[in-house]
Amino acid sequence: MPSNTVAQFAEELNMPANVLLDHFRSAGVELDSVNADVTEADKSALLESLRRSHGSDTGKKVVLTRRKTSEIHQADGSGRSRTIQVEVRKKRVLVKRDRSDLAEAARAEAAAQAAAAAAPAPEEAPAPQAPAAPAAEPVAALRAAEPAAPAAPPAPAGEAESSPAPAESAQPESAPVEAAAQNEPAEAVAPEATHQDPVSETPVAEAPATASEPAPAAEPAPRVEPVPASSAPVSAPQATPGKARRAPADADRERARRAAEEEAAALREMMRQPRKVLRAPEPEEAATTGTLHKPAGTKTTVKKESEGKKVIKTSDVSSSWSNDGRKKPSKAETLSPGAGRDAWRAGGKGGGRGGKGGRGKGRRQAEHQEPMQVEFIAREIHVPETISVADLAHKMSVKAAEVIKHLMKLGQMVTINQILDQETAMIVVEELGHTAIAAKLDDPETFLADTEAASEAEALPRAPVVTVMGHVDHGKTSLLDYIRRTKVATGEAGGITQHIGAYSVKTDRGVVAFLDTPGHEAFTAMRARGAQATDIVILVVAADDGVMPQTKEAIHHARAANVPLVVAINKIDKPEANPERVKQELVAEEVVPEEYGGDVPFIPVSAKTGQGIDELLENVLLQAEILELKAPVDVPAKGIVIEARLDKGRGPVATILVQSGTLHRGDAVLAGVAFGKVRAMLNDTGKPAAEAGPSTPVEIQGLAEVPAAGDEVLVLNDERKAREIALFRQGKFRDVKLARQQAAKLESMFDNLGEGVRTLPLIVKTDVQGSQEALVQSLLKLSTDEVRVQVVHAAVGGISESDVNLAIASGAVVIGFNVRADAPAKKQAETNDIDLRYYNIIYDAIDDVRNAMSGMLAPEKREEVIGLVEIREIFSVSKIGNIAGCMVLEGVVRRDSQVRLLRNHVVHWTGSLESLRRFKDDVKEVKAGFDCGITLKGNNDIEIGDQLEVFEIKEVARTL
Repeated sequence: MPSNTVAQFAEELNMPANVLLDHFRSAGVELDSVNADVTEADKSALLESLRRSHGSDTGKKVVLTRRKTSEIHQADGSGRSRTIQVEVRKKRVLVKRDRSDLAEAARAEAAAQAAAAAAPAPEEAPAPQAPAAPAAEPVAALRAAEPAAPAAPPAPAGEAESSPAPAESAQPESAPVEAAAQNEPAEAVAPEATHQDPVSETPVAEAPATASEPAPAAEPAPRVEPVPASSAPVSAPQATPGKARRAPADADRERARRAAEEEAAALREMMRQPRKVLRAPEPEEAATTGTLHKPAGTKTTVKKESEGKKVIKTSDVSSSWSNDGRKKPSKAETLSPGAGRDAWRAGGKGGGRGGKGGRGKGRRQAEHQEPMQVEFIAREIHVPETISVADLAHKMSVKAAEVIKHLMKLGQMVTINQILDQETAMIVVEELGHTAIAAKLDDPETFLADTEAASEAEALPRAPVVTVMGHVDHGKTSLLDYIRRTKVATGEAGGITQHIGAYSVKTDRGVVAFLDTPGHEAFTAMRARGAQATDIVILVVAADDGVMPQTKEAIHHARAANVPLVVAINKIDKPEANPERVKQELVAEEVVPEEYGGDVPFIPVSAKTGQGIDELLENVLLQAEILELKAPVDVPAKGIVIEARLDKGRGPVATILVQSGTLHRGDAVLAGVAFGKVRAMLNDTGKPAAEAGPSTPVEIQGLAEVPAAGDEVLVLNDERKAREIALFRQGKFRDVKLARQQAAKLESMFDNLGEGVRTLPLIVKTDVQGSQEALVQSLLKLSTDEVRVQVVHAAVGGISESDVNLAIASGAVVIGFNVRADAPAKKQAETNDIDLRYYNIIYDAIDDVRNAMSGMLAPEKREEVIGLVEIREIFSVSKIGNIAGCMVLEGVVRRDSQVRLLRNHVVHWTGSLESLRRFKDDVKEVKAGFDCGITLKGNNDIEIGDQLEVFEIKEVARTL
């Protein structure tokens, strides 16, 4: 039954009506419903749409490309043989077509022969344009008939001039018909075309036939126009099979093949003719002879051009490619844009050799002649704490010489590998116009922040940490001693505390951790560390002494750490105690007692009798309850190094205060630049402990080196990470130290040049880290403008043989504070006369160094008047001069004394005596009441009545 509606047509096609309706609509046929009528035009539109979307099975094409490489030998101008690589490309197109197409091709034989007969034009270029007009109609008809025919892949533009196959890119609809006709001729056409220019390998023209026609591309527009016109006859026979595609036909394949061969032969003849007509001796064409091969059919042209231009001939036979490239560096730039595919032949690129290196060389030379102006780009430079000159230049994308030049302008002589500190580097960055940002890049310590953020546990109440501070000899340790019921103070040298101690005390209301700090002025850093690690500060003030300098300093430390104060007025049992005066002095320091309306409790105590101790502890615990101190327990421990020392038998030992978490034996610990595992752990009483919770002071062993007092202690799960962070910190500390030393050397180099500053070198060895820090700082403060203390080396531990060797090399004095030298070190010191000095009290060490510096000071010269002489008579002797007859009025006059001539009580001359006689005898001195004869050295201007003041210059030792 005829299908007049969509539903009927769908039933005939055995598919759902709705789907077919959607296909109609997508094809542009607007139908209302499945009952709408379908015309033949609608079905044709549907068929075209389906062919466009799914493709047509009528045209199946296979393109085969074959490459053949060979070599030819040709002698250059110097007689040497050159080997030239020649590549021949062949292209074959295979198309599977319907039998109807073959039959129609046979019927079109007559039309093809007529087109082939009309195609050849012996000497005229416009003749091949005649068949171009009738070709438009078949092409349009073919496009309307086969819209779904698959388009052949676009061929390169250069193939349109030499091979019939590239014409498919211009007319994709006729591709299957024409390609089949060229199955046999294509193989013959391609080698013939490529023979003209076998080494054409430029990316612009892939086909070998492209380079065989350089003239039309290189000539101006009027001469280039005939070349595309030559392809017009190609489209005329292409359109003939396009008409036959619409009508059914049965023909034999052999006749179609012969027709195609004749058509291809006509095309070859047609394409050969314009080549002779269009090739003209233009200046640009002269570049064709720049290659070493001989294109076919160009002998006469080469001869004429070589006679006209000698430069081209020299480029052809030149033996030096690079020289030719320098002679003609910009030849390629003068060519027209259409000559791009033949520009490789010109002598301007690569000296006419056409090689890849020659093209690159010419390009590089052009860039060298016209350097690009690089625009300045302002960058954000992240400057770490230390950076080398080379790295800084790399960050700013400038040469290191630029950075060194700017540093020299700033007065700093540096090398490319020298380390700069952060401030200097940032100044240089700003000078060069960039933005400097202080940053720490690639810092492994960021791992610590991630670890801390990840560990979130429940915070539980913890014991308070109380620091006892105050002036020296005000009874801090004695007060703590009474609380602990032990005798600690008697164990300290000189009865003063020189170490920071950490103790844990159990009371009726809980446990309290006490930190005892030194009161001596040298231990400022220790007191600051104690204030930072504490929760409450007990300020001890002696009732009979009042507020002293270290008392004020302790108040400032407590305020800086934002820690509450509890004032203990000690020695209240003494008769001369005056608590009211202490209160008034503390009020002047803005420490107001509670009875005056302030917030600081004042408790009178006696460390000797124990008066007020319980009340003091009660106030401390009350302050702790107000603070609501809490810390997580079941997390890795975190704390602070209170003190550290090097024990001869146990190695590095650190006293730490656990602030949060729990420290276990065997934990991997990171303390500043030191790392290790907790091998042993002792509590404040010296007993082994397996773990330590928050607010617990312990002594640990197992660190690789002695940490610095005040360093943060962290427990890490990964020992390898702890080692990495510790090594990173050590390197950073070393770089910073070297950068500071370099800056100090540059600053002090010219200052000390002409002043003759004397230096006292010292090597300091102490028992603990805190004492070393305090002693070194105190010694450095003794430096003056004339004598400077130089601490060559300071470390923790006993005096070793290496320390003595360092003292020998530097001429230093070795100071041991609570340490001794071993036997080899003593023997070495005695042999080389090295001064070893041992001290137990920091006062003595400072005083001895001060005395040594005083001995190094230049002595002070003072004038001392020793006599007074009056001139009573003058004797003139011809050969000697004037001789003064004098009477000694006071003191004594000596032969080597200095004198001043006083006339009317005004100093008239100052000098020395030339001779001193008494009764013609030379004498050494004349005492008061005796007369004498005196001659003055270099002065005869004396009068009767003048007085001579006799004085001596004595050197007096100075003290600091």
